[in-house]
Amino acid sequence: MAFTIKDIAAQAGVSYSMVSRALNDSGPVAPEKKRRILEIAEAMGYVPNHAAVFLRKPSSRMIGFYLSTINKSSSPYVLHDVLTGVYSVLGGSYHVIVKGIDMHIPGSLNPSQYDGILVMSQWDSDIEFLEEAYRKNIPMVAISRQLPIDIPFVATDEAGGMAQAMEHLLKCGHRRIGIIEGPPNLEATVLRHAGWWTTAKQWGLSPEEMPVEYGNYRYHSGKAAAGRLLKAHPRLTALLCFNDEMAFGAKNAAEELGLRVPDDLSLTGFDNLVYSSYSDLRLTTVERSATAIAVEGTKMLLQSISEDDFRPRDTWLETRLIVRDSVKDI
Repeated sequence: MAFTIKDIAAQAGVSYSMVSRALNDSGPVAPEKKRRILEIAEAMGYVPNHAAVFLRKPSSRMIGFYLSTINKSSSPYVLHDVLTGVYSVLGGSYHVIVKGIDMHIPGSLNPSQYDGILVMSQWDSDIEFLEEAYRKNIPMVAISRQLPIDIPFVATDEAGGMAQAMEHLLKCGHRRIGIIEGPPNLEATVLRHAGWWTTAKQWGLSPEEMPVEYGNYRYHSGKAAAGRLLKAHPRLTALLCFNDEMAFGAKNAAEELGLRVPDDLSLTGFDNLVYSSYSDLRLTTVERSATAIAVEGTKMLLQSISEDDFRPRDTWLETRLIVRDSVKDI
């Protein structure tokens, strides 16, 4: 087995860059730490990759921002909020290169191109790219979810947020509740599903009997899903929607069927997008700040790049229920 600098860093409990300086005698390292690093390297039989050392640049002043496929189901509002957070931290100190993970050619990632990478991955199929970046020792932070690989992340408590929304409907007296979920193969959907399902069981309901339809997190899919639910289950008093866009689509579907929100049908969303507070329907929703996630993730990445002894920690941000006018007590 060929050991790498990352293996030595993990064993010594120090950063990758500190190990690199100690092995290459290319910068300051405390004598005791340098001695320990060299001892571990010798014990592991470490053989340096001189080609990689030759290729490495001191700093490219570039940050890669890689995200899962952007398509018609991708919310431009969330992406806008994320990039706003990234740029608010970086200012003009770095250039940001935005790329789709699905467009990546395996093996083409050049470690000298980026000082670090932010990853916004939604699909487990992104693992090939993630493993390549990990192998090439590029500092990396995931934003929006925990990934199936050992990369530090910043994310929100999606399950807890959806539990708050379901509990609010139940406290307001609703029991005939329909659910509009997102694509079932997205982790955000899985976590939000777990939140409402667990809460319904805790309140003595049978969640397996509650009607569920699926959208793709965009407005028109929410409208279509709500139409199917309301026609099949006309006695529903509330719809729990997995994001704000689908909730506003559901409102439109309800109105086309002659229902008034919230008098005839209550609605909840998720995300607290900016228009949720000033549209004609002030939507009760769960605040999950994509900007805050991006800010914390970008700060973590910069520390990973610049501070030798920084050990990034996984971070969960809390959600908050925003009660407005779209839920009626019954």
